[in-house]
Amino acid sequence: MLVGQTLKNINLPYFCIMKNEVKLFYIVLGATPKGRNIEQHDVFFGIAENLKDLVPDIKNFWKEAEEKIHIDCHQEVKFADGYEVKIVEKGNGSSENQLYFINLGGYKKGFFKEFHEQHLMVGKSMGEIIKKAKETAFYKTMGFDSAVSHIDDKHGVDIDDIFNVNDILPKHMKEKYSIILEKTDVVTPNSPMGLGYLKLDKIQ
Repeated sequence: MLVGQTLKNINLPYFCIMKNEVKLFYIVLGATPKGRNIEQHDVFFGIAENLKDLVPDIKNFWKEAEEKIHIDCHQEVKFADGYEVKIVEKGNGSSENQLYFINLGGYKKGFFKEFHEQHLMVGKSMGEIIKKAKETAFYKTMGFDSAVSHIDDKHGVDIDDIFNVNDILPKHMKEKYSIILEKTDVVTPNSPMGLGYLKLDKIQ
């Protein structure tokens, strides 16, 4: 390109001048921080063009792990609860519905452990999401009289604390992007996912 020449003077294919698409990633992290006996887990949500771009934010999110973090599973969230998920720059759109993350906990007789099931749900309020959560098969079946199923928040057991995904994004992402939800008629919506142990420094 000659000095001073602009893109409009050059016949480039459309994809060459398109802005790169950013995506919402939902990631389950694992680590064994100093002082812990077994592997701990947490969830991380981030917006980026690809998984590798999120590595600095993941390390900052879980500083106690001293960078000994791995990914157990990750998902590019394209669809959730009957809605298509889109990411736009702040000010370019808004959505009445919000995307929520919920972590259900429950028990089975004879098993010395707590079982969990996670969901991404769409609704206009926390109250609406709690009602949806209580209609899941997990909530209805995972428990018994002395150990009822419940909704876990990040501290333990609290039915009032379910996360709006936008609220738990890294600060600089919340300030730059909005999550837009559009009702979809897609019969079998697919959100690409990866399962299995993946060290942060091995992400391509």
